Amino acid sequence: MADKPSVLFVCVHNAGRSQMAAAWLTHLAGDRVEVRSAGSNPGTAVNPAAVEAMAEVGIDISAETPKVLTIDAVRESDVCITMGCGDTCPVFPGKRYLDWKLEDPAGQGVAAVRPIRDEIKTLVEGLIAEIAPEKTA
Repeated sequence: MADKPSVLFVCVHNAGRSQMAAAWLTHLAGDRVEVRSAGSNPGTAVNPAAVEAMAEVGIDISAETPKVLTIDAVRESDVCITMGCGDTCPVFPGKRYLDWKLEDPAGQGVAAVRPIRDEIKTLVEGLIAEIAPEKTA
């Protein structure tokens, strides 16, 4: 893994789980990690309930847009984390693949999205501790 690891979050629509995960990783790890997100069948906009749930914790994802999953995005990432997209993510030797089993926030209100948001934060904190821990002087 490079000095600055790269993580790609993938879900079907790139409108909820992967957007929240990318935002958490960016927020918590800062510039220690390169962050990408994409979808195997991207939606037209980020889920408004996900935007609201993240705003409640001070993270603004309202300007984000769903992006299509590309082979280059996978190739350029050290860790690929899928969230309910099955086998649509291309597999390259030497990459690390994780599958996070998370409820799909599509069509749900903010009250249902909050626990998903919080579960993603816990998973992201564990990932950071493993791939990009804070350097101590």
